Amino acid sequence: MKAIRQRGFTLMELVVVIAIIAILAAVALPRFIQAQHDARAAKARAIYGSLRSASSLARSRCELDLAGTGAPTGNDCRSTPPVVMMDGHPVRIVNRFPAAAADGIDVAADLNLAADGIEASNGTDINSLGMSVPSRTLKVSGGDTPSCGATYLEAGLKDGTVVGAEVRVATDGC
Repeated sequence: MKAIRQRGFTLMELVVVIAIIAILAAVALPRFIQAQHDARAAKARAIYGSLRSASSLARSRCELDLAGTGAPTGNDCRSTPPVVMMDGHPVRIVNRFPAAAADGIDVAADLNLAADGIEASNGTDINSLGMSVPSRTLKVSGGDTPSCGATYLEAGLKDGTVVGAEVRVATDGC
């Protein structure tokens, strides 16, 4: 009966395989890290787009309400305080645009902060015309700095004229 010789891997073969795995890991790891940054930046741009669209839609709804001839229903832009209905939810309005608050732009954009991984804060900001207006900052969770998200600046009045809402996006800290 002939004995079967078992042969394992040589030390050189194991070193070559480990070296190849190390090179692949060194190339792939930075790409995965960049993918996380890209994903957070894309999410910030998506929030920005949602805020812009929601602001425009709410303003359009408000303008239609104001152009109406019927009596205010209590849930339109002619009521006090002004409210528009979007997808069956009341959205608080300031100067014909959504308010920079949870019951304003958050509802208009249909944002669910907890489920969407968004952190929100209110503050006061200076818009492009130098007016101090309420703002709502929506930060993408997991970003390295507060500059990964979008900021909604509430519409204001300058010399009796409505200055529209402004939306900004920041992706440098994602």
